[in-house]
Amino acid sequence: METIKVHILHCGKVRVDSSLPFSEKTWNPISYTGILRSNKYQIWLPVSAYLIEHPKGLILVDTGWHTDVRIGDQGRKHMGFIHWLINKADLPEGQAINEQLAQLGYKDTDIDYLVLSHLHSDHVSGLKLVKNAKKIIVNNLEMEDAIKMPYRYVPSMWENINIETYQFEKSNLGPQNLSYDLFGDQSIVFVNTPGHTHGLTSIIIQNNGKFLLLASDTGYAKKSWEQMILPGVQVDKNEVIESLQWTKMMSEKPNCIEVIANHDVDVLPKIIEL
Repeated sequence: METIKVHILHCGKVRVDSSLPFSEKTWNPISYTGILRSNKYQIWLPVSAYLIEHPKGLILVDTGWHTDVRIGDQGRKHMGFIHWLINKADLPEGQAINEQLAQLGYKDTDIDYLVLSHLHSDHVSGLKLVKNAKKIIVNNLEMEDAIKMPYRYVPSMWENINIETYQFEKSNLGPQNLSYDLFGDQSIVFVNTPGHTHGLTSIIIQNNGKFLLLASDTGYAKKSWEQMILPGVQVDKNEVIESLQWTKMMSEKPNCIEVIANHDVDVLPKIIEL
């Protein structure tokens, strides 16, 4: 197959309590919210999106922050008060997803597939900036979570957006043996890596005998799967552990180029070619 090009984009930053990405043993059961915690525990993490230039289509994974977060009260309304308390957004000029697409010579109408790894606010906030993508998709498990547990999400971020759902299929991939082959040729495969959410999706991009794994929020950094550091926000601890173990196993394969966590401060914007 022709070359696949993956753009690692940073669409702003998020400030959170350190126990949100890296759970800690503490007396505070909700330390990840930052409530009753000193500001010294607040850290900034990148918010990533990925543009995949594939011979069979242009694929965008996640959307980062919306430009509304730049505007005081409007930003708080956009995020919802509770989510705004937990996550502080920063989106410098030029880093919104539509701005970065324009810098690369694209419009949202050029996107063949906009894939949402999951529906947390820092991954779908910018959705309305690219709402004219030809197809916007998320798996049915994640959409079911958003309906059952709306307090974990900000549904207004995808209000009036036509999001289609797909279903994982039984396979030999992933900790739950559930995956979805986008083109049917194993070049882009969505893998269910639950724990952080039930529908959380990692993406295997493979070509010419090598692969890249976009791990989303399975772990918040490389050290997460290397040292088994669980995220503070999770729906199933056992599934988190299984997903991190699978990610570590994938990272050790000789044909693995890299495993990339969405919020890893050590991963800088770049282009990876396969």
